[in-house]
Amino acid sequence: QVQLVESGGGLVQAGGSLRLSCTASGRTFSSNSMGWFRQAPGTEREFVATTSRSGGTYYADSVKGRFTGSRDNAKNTVYLQMTSLKPEDTAVYYCAASSQFGARNSEQYSYWGQGTQVTVSS
Repeated sequence: QVQLVESGGGLVQAGGSLRLSCTASGRTFSSNSMGWFRQAPGTEREFVATTSRSGGTYYADSVKGRFTGSRDNAKNTVYLQMTSLKPEDTAVYYCAASSQFGARNSEQYSYWGQGTQVTVSS
């Protein structure tokens, strides 16, 4: 089992920045992919980014160039630095862990955090 706890969400104006954190506990050695997903009201959960154990990150096109993923394996923590935020980035952001490499689909993730709200005002 892997337990995930996100933090760092909040309210920010358009153009602002936020940094999300996700700390894992439990069987963290099996978390080869640490992903971020988001879900806005009335929409399906969508992929945002995934960071490998080595720190390499793959991004959705909608956030590429604005969001940066990173990972501190010693702290079992993954980060999502979000800049140039837009109102359409408003959603609940979820951290997830997968034993698979390069996982980009929610079905590939076995463990999920509780989510943190990000609201971007115009």
